[in-house]
Amino acid sequence: MDRTDRAIIDILEHEGRIANVDLAERVNLTPGPCLRRVQRLEATGVIRGYHAEIDPGAVGRGFEVMLDVDLARFDRESVDAFEQALAAFEEVAELHRLFGSPDYFVRIAVADLEAYERFLRDHVQTLPAVQRVSSRFTMKAIKR
Repeated sequence: MDRTDRAIIDILEHEGRIANVDLAERVNLTPGPCLRRVQRLEATGVIRGYHAEIDPGAVGRGFEVMLDVDLARFDRESVDAFEQALAAFEEVAELHRLFGSPDYFVRIAVADLEAYERFLRDHVQTLPAVQRVSSRFTMKAIKR
């Protein structure tokens, strides 16, 4: 990966819908070679996809909670079942297994406090391996 590839990646990270002609101009290439570089970056998995940035409040996900989860059991079956179950919920925006404590960091996005309470009670706390949860509420998102 050279300087031009890195420039392409930087631009696409911020402007995923930029036209190839405009991208090529900004990285000092003609459109053909620029397109081939983008296709190579996609084929090799450097560029994993494109997405739209959505206003969470507009789609009923404006209330964010950071949830720390500790498990009671760490056998493979319990860990796999917990991760698969939690990852399947659309309310779970991020799920990270951590070294140290807590065992997991989960970012939850729901409509409001009541929706979060229902999600926690009906889904998270019913998972068999869960020992403890601790919720932190976002005051203000400064950078995403």
